Amino acid sequence: MVFPVGYNVSWPLLVVCPPVLGVTQLLSNSKTTRPYYRTVQSHRPHFIAVHCQEVGGKNYEASMSHVDCFVKELLSSDAMKEYNRVRVYLDENYKSQEHFTALGSCYFLHESLKNIQQFDFKAKKFKKVVGKEIYSDTLESTPMLEKEKFPQDYFPECKWSRKGFIRTRWALADCAFDLVNIHLFHDASNILAWEKSPSFYSGTRQKALALQTEHPGLRITDQRFEKVPYFVFGDFNFRLDTRQVVESLCSTATMQTVRLGDTNEVDKLIFRESENDRKVVLQLEKKLFNYINQDVFRENNGTLFLQFDSELSCFKERLHELEISFPPSYPYSEDSSQGKQYMNTRCPAWCDRVLMSATAKDLVLKPENEEKNLVYDNIGPNVCMGDHKPVYLSFRLTAGAGKANANKHKCCNVQ
Repeated sequence: MVFPVGYNVSWPLLVVCPPVLGVTQLLSNSKTTRPYYRTVQSHRPHFIAVHCQEVGGKNYEASMSHVDCFVKELLSSDAMKEYNRVRVYLDENYKSQEHFTALGSCYFLHESLKNIQQFDFKAKKFKKVVGKEIYSDTLESTPMLEKEKFPQDYFPECKWSRKGFIRTRWALADCAFDLVNIHLFHDASNILAWEKSPSFYSGTRQKALALQTEHPGLRITDQRFEKVPYFVFGDFNFRLDTRQVVESLCSTATMQTVRLGDTNEVDKLIFRESENDRKVVLQLEKKLFNYINQDVFRENNGTLFLQFDSELSCFKERLHELEISFPPSYPYSEDSSQGKQYMNTRCPAWCDRVLMSATAKDLVLKPENEEKNLVYDNIGPNVCMGDHKPVYLSFRLTAGAGKANANKHKCCNVQ
């Protein structure tokens, strides 16, 4: 994301989802880092926000020590040398199960960007941003952000979950806005996701997201601070309606149910063509979604399947999104030679999104924001970027776009 004062500002948002190898091992590969840097060089943003989930990778205990190398590489790269103010917040304290979210929020400010402040939630005032600062381990004591882990009872299937959010607040001239890094609950079983429409997991995600955006006195919309435009971006784990997708893909197929002998639970579903030697069209298991023709999810950027992408519909009055014109962002192969291939673990879906409040959408869709300056896309479409393709939003913000004198309110004093 990005901004300057007195003239048009580019604001590219980069949502990063590291795979099992871990953020550092992934981004230390030049084939992987090149698309990130190319995106920066193409849009020349003045403010970049990178929201990471699963910092350190899925094997975070072994990989967390490498995260510092990832940050150092970012700061020392030629593409980032003109960003002289940096704030990095990494939740690395995996020994604290009560608080650990594995989220990472990184913000880079271009040297030409003036009059930018960050909000101190404890002092309830904005402070000028100077220098480069990196925070890790215990973020709970950092007054420049709010961090929270979602309640464990939201996702009882996991012995403990890392899902949660980090919120920061920024002000550029007369425009204050929140940036929220979020990671919602995944589909633990394809079988359970298929059993009903909408799925049990969809309800869990909606409950967590509603906690952040719906209720007065809570989180983003609470009464402690002035309400400002907000952007929520990260891994929402939004999935296509599995039941409806299977019905669409296998409308003429017959279904065979295989159950476990000891519990009688459904172990797998096998869909076969009625003719053509009863060829298997789709096999569904807890962690297997093996469809005969994976290309259908890439054709025309998968737009055929957007009709099954409905988890955001109940938030349509509060959360907004630009039109999606890129293929499903998950689950891509982690084989470095298979940059466009999906894994056969889950039904491909647009898990990674950039959402915004109605007031933030008004900032993005200003008349002066020419279409060529407004980009909502993925990064590295042909390159292995891990199991998630990073998604970004780039737009221009003009001086005077925000609420007049927003940073002069008593809760938003500038220091």
